[in-house]
Amino acid sequence: MTAVAPVTTSTSAASSTQSTAMQQLSGNFDTFLQLLTTQLQNQDPLDPLDSNQFTQQLVEFSQVEQQINTNDNLNSLISLTQSNASNGAVNYLGKTVTITNGAAALQNGQADWTYGLGSQAANATLTVTDTSGNVVYSTTGETAAGQHAFSWNGQDAAGNQLPDGVYNLTVNATAGDGSTVASAVASAGQVSEVNFTGSEPEVMIGPMAVPLSQVSAIQ
Repeated sequence: MTAVAPVTTSTSAASSTQSTAMQQLSGNFDTFLQLLTTQLQNQDPLDPLDSNQFTQQLVEFSQVEQQINTNDNLNSLISLTQSNASNGAVNYLGKTVTITNGAAALQNGQADWTYGLGSQAANATLTVTDTSGNVVYSTTGETAAGQHAFSWNGQDAAGNQLPDGVYNLTVNATAGDGSTVASAVASAGQVSEVNFTGSEPEVMIGPMAVPLSQVSAIQ
């Protein structure tokens, strides 16, 4: 069981952007003060500069500075949140988690799902697709209301063994009058690794990467 070290590229880039923005603002402010000083020194006594104009400009500089500081604080909060999420994700190692997006990992020629039907169905078709959406296997399923288990040996309709990887199960159930019966699909697996290289931590179930936000239960 391993955990991949987090990458802080986005945080570093944001900090660099904030620093550059503050430097540019400081340079612009210095230039503004120099121009203002020159104008005050050379103004016409009979037609002095309107103080409201450069006062408003000073206010605008202050507002920009406050916005940059606000963005800097937001980046700090985001960084702290990501750090907390990463620390929490490590606790998933070795645990069995449940996901409900229809995906499951085929490992050593075995993939397992559970599916639920909201009411009695007349017909139920179970379809397995690969990550490209291609149908690789299809069969009839149980039609009683409630939960059902479905195990797939990783073979297509011709009996060819497909490679381990991520596959999706969809359930199409209809009642006797042809109306659609509500269904839900779930799968479970043990977390062997936690990956921090993306914007959100991912738990690895064999070859399947699952964003932490898609984990619906943990055992």
